[in-house]
Amino acid sequence: MAHSASYGDLFYLAPMAYGIGRGLSKFLELPKRLPRAHQLLNYVWVPAVPMVLIAGALGLKGDKLGDYYWVFVWLAIIATLAAVRDYRPARTLLLAVIPSALYKLLEVVQSASGLLMGRFDIAKDVSVSFVGIWLITFLFIARSQKKQLEKEQLLREEEARAKRAIEAQNAELERLVSERTVALTNQAEELRTALNELKTTQAQLIQSEKMASLGELTAGIAHEIQNPLNFVNNFADVSAELVTELEEEREKPARDVELEADLLADLKQNLLKISQHGGRAASIVRGMLEHSRTSTGERQPTDLNALADEYLRLAYHGLRAKDKSFNATLLPDFDPALPPVAVIGQDLGRVLLNLLTNAFYAVRQRQLRNEPGYAPTVSISTRKLGDEAELRVKDNGTGIPESAKAKIFQPFFTTKPTGEGTGLGLSLSYDIITQGHGGTLVVESEEGQGTEFIIRLPV
Repeated sequence: MAHSASYGDLFYLAPMAYGIGRGLSKFLELPKRLPRAHQLLNYVWVPAVPMVLIAGALGLKGDKLGDYYWVFVWLAIIATLAAVRDYRPARTLLLAVIPSALYKLLEVVQSASGLLMGRFDIAKDVSVSFVGIWLITFLFIARSQKKQLEKEQLLREEEARAKRAIEAQNAELERLVSERTVALTNQAEELRTALNELKTTQAQLIQSEKMASLGELTAGIAHEIQNPLNFVNNFADVSAELVTELEEEREKPARDVELEADLLADLKQNLLKISQHGGRAASIVRGMLEHSRTSTGERQPTDLNALADEYLRLAYHGLRAKDKSFNATLLPDFDPALPPVAVIGQDLGRVLLNLLTNAFYAVRQRQLRNEPGYAPTVSISTRKLGDEAELRVKDNGTGIPESAKAKIFQPFFTTKPTGEGTGLGLSLSYDIITQGHGGTLVVESEEGQGTEFIIRLPV
């Protein structure tokens, strides 16, 4: 590129300039980086055509024109490299071609002016070698830089692809997580709804159990209070008849003093009976009012013997109120030395009523089997065992199957036919004894022979 051109060499200027421009444009990726510079290098060969035509027409020497053309080519290359100097290989190429361009410029100036001919000729060979080595060295450096940049670009592209893949994967995971979250939220809402429904149903069943216990208690009270009321009514009727007889006797001309005395004595006796049975009825009502009060949760010293005896009779008469044909033997056995025990009377009464009601139900069911010589019997006993008070409720009824013993205190479990029990009575009783009073409630049973529930409470 740095030698002088003869006239014949002018024909090769255009192809050489075109090749250099194309190679440089491709190396620098000018179509993408700087389209205008790409167009300039594509047409850098154009000035060579009129130069060849002018030189041929005028018979001029081609060396001068060729040198001027090469100066133009170097300037075009330098301008292009300066325009894309942000690209590192372009800066390297700029350093590579500057010595060659300066050398060509000095050669043209020297040739035109004839100055320093001798000294320039001496240094020419050295300068050409230096410029050539410089150009080749920086061309290799630029080529290495371009390869390095291409590798870095490939790495960046690979990282970008990996990043896009990760982003796509993250988006997919977020979508799956979102779908799963929605599904779990829906399931949680369904479970919450089911739990609310279960709580509502449980509350209804507990209320049904309470109402069933209340019904048993009410029936027992009604049957228990009916006896003294019947006596009161009967003695009141008889007393009214005695008063009538006494009035009639007083109106007779000849009064029988002894008869009047007998009538007055009978009337006085009837009034005493009325007072006695009225007091009995009032006592029953007063006791039930005490047990029907809302539980305060506070334990009070309580006579377990009296409490057990009262609920034994209430449970028995409650069943008889439903079935007049039912009769059973009651065996109370109370320890007179048992001291008052701190309990919640209403809660413990509910437990006893439940256990006794179940006992009477069991003996009634066995009685319906018409076993020869069978006599329904229910017993309740109390005694003191060290620091504990023990209550036992025993029956000789149908008993509990071995497979049901482990589940007898579980909520909603019942051995009764559908519609005859909620399965909450024994569960509530167990909670009242164990959690409410710190005691124990166990069951001993033999199928077909009977059942015994044992309550132990700390004294």
